[in-house]
Amino acid sequence: MKKYIGLQVTDKMAIPTSRTHETAQLHFSSELCNGCALCVQVCKDFGIRIVDGKAQRTEHPLFGCIGCGHCMAICPQGAVKVEGRCLSENDFTELPERSAAAGYQAFCNLLQRRRSIREFTDKPVGPDLIEKVLEAVRLAPMGLPPSDVHILVFESPQKVRKFTEDFCTYLEGLKWLVSDWFLALMRPFWGKANDVLFRDFVRPLMKSYTSAMARGENIVTYDAPVALYFYGSPYCDPADPIVAATYAMLAAESLGLGTCMLGAMHPLIQNGRAARRFREQQGIRFPSREGLMVIMGHPRVFYRKGIRRSLAAVDQYQMN
Repeated sequence: MKKYIGLQVTDKMAIPTSRTHETAQLHFSSELCNGCALCVQVCKDFGIRIVDGKAQRTEHPLFGCIGCGHCMAICPQGAVKVEGRCLSENDFTELPERSAAAGYQAFCNLLQRRRSIREFTDKPVGPDLIEKVLEAVRLAPMGLPPSDVHILVFESPQKVRKFTEDFCTYLEGLKWLVSDWFLALMRPFWGKANDVLFRDFVRPLMKSYTSAMARGENIVTYDAPVALYFYGSPYCDPADPIVAATYAMLAAESLGLGTCMLGAMHPLIQNGRAARRFREQQGIRFPSREGLMVIMGHPRVFYRKGIRRSLAAVDQYQMN
C-alpha cells in the first residue's frame, strides 16, 4: 500500500454547483512520483508544483481543485489521487486503444446518416438501450465539474403522452403571452427581433400545439417511445445540457434509433409562477437557462439522401 500525502488548502472558496460546495482534494505518493511534471502542465488551476523532484499542491491555486481529474488521468506512475466534488479514483477507467475508436470518416458517416425522425414504430425501446444512451452522455464534457446536467427520463410512450398533454394544458393558460395587446406592449422593451419571433413563430406554434392536442393529435412530442429532457441548475454552464443532449442524440443514432431534438418547450416553462408549478408537478428540479428534449425510437421512415448544411459565416481572424 503506497502512502499518499494530501494538502488541505483553506484560503479558497470552492466554485459551487447544486451537488457540492467543496473543493476536491489532491493526494500525492512521494514513493511513486518521478517528478515528470505532467500533472503540473495540465492543471489549469495552477494548483500543483514540483518541489525536490516531487509533486505537491501549491498553497494558492487559482480557484481550488474543481475535480477535473486531468492530473490523475495523465500521471504515468499512478502517483496522484483526486477525491471530492463527486469524484473518486473508482471513476477513472482505462482508455481504449486509438485503433478501437471511430475514425474521421466513420464519424462523418454517422453524422451524415442522422436525420430528425418524428415517425416511430410501436417497437419498444428497451431499458438496455436507454442505459447505453445515458452511459454515452456520462462521457460528455462539461463547463465545470461535477456535471450539473439533470435528465428527466420518459421511458414509455404513455409517459411521453401524459407529459405532453399536461404541457398543452399549461399552454392554454399562456395565451395572453402571444396576444396582440401584450406583444404591442412589449415591443419597445424587447425589440423588433423578439416581436417577430413571438408573432411569427411562438404564437402559431402554441396555437398548433394546443389545437392539435384538442383533436387528440400529438405534434409536440409525436408520441415517441422515449424522451429525455436535459436541463441544468442555476449553477450550470448554459452549454452543458445542450452538449449532453447532443451526445445522447448521436449515441442513439449509433444504436439504430431515430432521434429528434425539440427546443420549443423548454423556454416556455422557465419563467413565472405557472411555469414553476408545472415544473414541480413534472418533477423538474430547477429552472434552467438552456435545455432540450430529445425524443427517440425505432424509426418508421428512412431517408435516402443526406443534406450538407451551410453556415452563416466562417471568418478568418485578421491580426491588426
